[in-house]
Amino acid sequence: MKCRKLEEGAVSLGASRGSRRESKYFYLFISPWIIGFTVFALFPIGASLYYSFTDYDIIHAPVFVGTSNYSELFQDRQFWNSIIVTLKYTCFSVPLTLLLSLGFAVLINQKVPFRGFFRTAMYFPSMISGVSMSLLFFWVFNPQAGLFNYGLSLLGVNPINWLLDEKYAMWALIIMSFWGMGAGMLIFLAGLQGVPVSLLEAARLDGAGRWRSFWNVTFPIISPVFLFQLIIGMIDSFQVFTQAYTMTQGGPNYSTWFYVYNIYVNAFKNFRYGYASAMSWLLLLAVMIVTFLIMKSSNRFVHYEGGSNS
Repeated sequence: MKCRKLEEGAVSLGASRGSRRESKYFYLFISPWIIGFTVFALFPIGASLYYSFTDYDIIHAPVFVGTSNYSELFQDRQFWNSIIVTLKYTCFSVPLTLLLSLGFAVLINQKVPFRGFFRTAMYFPSMISGVSMSLLFFWVFNPQAGLFNYGLSLLGVNPINWLLDEKYAMWALIIMSFWGMGAGMLIFLAGLQGVPVSLLEAARLDGAGRWRSFWNVTFPIISPVFLFQLIIGMIDSFQVFTQAYTMTQGGPNYSTWFYVYNIYVNAFKNFRYGYASAMSWLLLLAVMIVTFLIMKSSNRFVHYEGGSNS
């Protein structure tokens, strides 16, 4: 018995040593990620939270001012204007992009020749960087030699100063957002290909047409995909910056003065880093609240195989 206990103790001691050695190797191999996350993510997040309660211009030491930055924000007309501009863009861009992405996914999911080519052609524009896309559309919306006005002239419509008229500048950026719908189309396409053919055939045998089959069979199955696309699209629309910076500089007449562009101006032009940090944390809070509300209301239209979302 004593020999057996000694053997068991030696085995457990060897196992514990091996476990500790594996743990050391584990932390050794993930240490680059831990260092990178701490230095480039965790520390900047904590620093921005601290700076949001200070008056900081990056040259002088930050001076603690409490909640003065947040109080000043709610009295800033440009702050409210940037919120209105961003919400206007979100309300039009996100639903239209979702509908177009879903529509093209349904079309490309059909048995048509050259489906692979059409899928690639639809997805390829979404791979272009934001700056390159902005420069491309800067030419497309050119009032004299732009491709968009040329197409309108064929229909007898007079040229429009898309990026120079506050009535149309926002619409130009909304139209531009459709250019990147290929990524969303690809995700919808993956969801559509997961719809069981047997359910669609059963619906057709029951006399359901294409629309009723889609609404009563296909959409409930892909509704989690729709929810994912809605949340991601909403978060992306809250962070529009590249288009406003490259194409309009927030104008004309502040009609494209987006929220993130307002943060950029306060931080890197006015050197009010504390003020810009406060705006950033309010943006994070807004994204969290809107995401929470969407998730809470998603039970009405999202269906899961294992039951409703809770």
